[in-house]
Amino acid sequence: MTESHALPRIVAARRTPIATRGRALAALTVEQLAVPAVRAVHDDATHMLGLPPVVADVVLGNCMGPGGNPARVAALGAGLGFAVPGLTVDRQCGSGLAAIIEASTAISAGDDRPRIAGGVESASTAPTRSVDGVAYARAPFAPAGWHDPDMTRAAEDLAEHDGISRERQDAYAARSTHRAASAVAAGRFTDELVSLVGAAEHDEAPRSGIERLLPRFTPLFSDGSLTAGNTCRVSDGAAAVLVVPGGPGGHAHGSATPGLAVRAHAVVGCDPALPGIGAAPAILDALERADVDLAQVAAFEIVEAFAAQTLAVLDRLGVAEDDERLCADGGALALGHPWGASGAVAVVRLFSRLVRGEAPAGTIGVAAASVGGGLGVAAVFEVVR
Repeated sequence: MTESHALPRIVAARRTPIATRGRALAALTVEQLAVPAVRAVHDDATHMLGLPPVVADVVLGNCMGPGGNPARVAALGAGLGFAVPGLTVDRQCGSGLAAIIEASTAISAGDDRPRIAGGVESASTAPTRSVDGVAYARAPFAPAGWHDPDMTRAAEDLAEHDGISRERQDAYAARSTHRAASAVAAGRFTDELVSLVGAAEHDEAPRSGIERLLPRFTPLFSDGSLTAGNTCRVSDGAAAVLVVPGGPGGHAHGSATPGLAVRAHAVVGCDPALPGIGAAPAILDALERADVDLAQVAAFEIVEAFAAQTLAVLDRLGVAEDDERLCADGGALALGHPWGASGAVAVVRLFSRLVRGEAPAGTIGVAAASVGGGLGVAAVFEVVR
């Protein structure tokens, strides 16, 4: 295993507020969400270094359009100059984390130039897709002949498959909401947020009175256990980080400052019929690559698309659903799920919890997501100071 000081590391991390589709950020396009996040990370690095970093690439995850390489558009819009290229990644709900992994891999391969990576999604302005004039909600996750449920149906199937009750799901959703409300009250999101001019400056508040609301939600499927209360809200938002080389050669790029070293990462496949479990084998694979035990992890950020899906992952890992290490400031069930950005939001949250939160050097964090079509994405990070 490479020493942590020589690994690629994240030294700046920011995100926009997150808002439910059609609400506070509904008027903003992918470009208008991504540019402020990319610019904020670049500005943070400039302040840290005393001069602008020479960025090799901007890599952003995005799922639902509008196409045209949003990462390149964001690089230009953020004022990085026409020489900075862009790459847009689509691993569905894992896209933002996959983009950060892509940037880290390029640095690990020997390119010692910094990269900005993250994700963006404007579900509110996503274009309508059609074939022969017939609109469709999403492209297939699997080819003909494979079971290809949408993620809500897949989460319901997983709840039934694993025997996860509505009571467990509602309790998990309530816990995530309470944790997010506590984080808002304590100001733990403040330093990571990027203000959007003329739009929301803060996340839409977590639902108040969640215990009173949860029993009132009707099942999304007859005789099912998923409801609008224990399912994430489709959302708009963006997140970005600056990835730099570690070691002495990276000092000019900020590697002498506190950050998160990228210890290991993994992308795995699983049954497309039950895609919600994908984060579990990805986490275990990444931990093995990092030579880290599950018990050594101090902070988990798992994209909470559905309470049922998150509980299924935790059960497979043997992690208690009320574990204080897990989404300690709430997750997507409380704040929302901007598909292509959520994996990057998870990394920004780890950065705030561990780096801004003054965790000691050597502290381990994990970010992960389960992905439509039967994928899992995970990365292991270590605090460096």
